Amino acid sequence: MSTPLIDALVERHGFSLVGEANVDAFLDAHEHSLLFFPGDADRLVESNDAAVIVAELMKSFGGRLAPALVEKASERALQRRFRFNTFPAFVFLRRRGYLGAITRLLDWQDYFAEIEAILARSPSEPPPFNLPASIAAHLRASGSDSHDHSGEVA
Repeated sequence: MSTPLIDALVERHGFSLVGEANVDAFLDAHEHSLLFFPGDADRLVESNDAAVIVAELMKSFGGRLAPALVEKASERALQRRFRFNTFPAFVFLRRRGYLGAITRLLDWQDYFAEIEAILARSPSEPPPFNLPASIAAHLRASGSDSHDHSGEVA
C-alpha cells in the first residue's frame, strides 16, 4: 500500500487485499471479517500505528476474524458503503452484515471490550453519516444542502 508497516499486513501477516471488485466475495467466505481502512498514511500519523495495532489484534482474535486491508483506490467507495467519518478505521462484519466500526485509535485494553461488544451485535445497516454542525450549517446557508434527513450524503 503506502508504507512498509501497512504493506507488511499483506506481505508478512497474511491479510487479504480487498477492493470494490472482490470485497463481497471475501465477506461471503468468512463468518466474521475485519476490514482495515488506513486512510492517507502520508497525512495521518495514526495510520501506521493502526497497522501495528490491527496486526497485534489479529494475534488475539485471529481465529475469529478474517482480516483484510482495503486497497487505496477503493477506500472512499467502501467508506461510503459502511458510512464512517474518520480514518483509520476498522469495520467489522458478519458475512455482508455490518456489525460496527472503530475509528481513530483507542487505548490498547479498550479494543478488546469494544471488539467483543461489536461481535455480539446483530447485523444492521451502517449508521448515517454525521456531518459536523458547522459544515451542515454552511450547506444549509449556501442552499447546497445535498443531504437527506438521515444525514447520509446523497
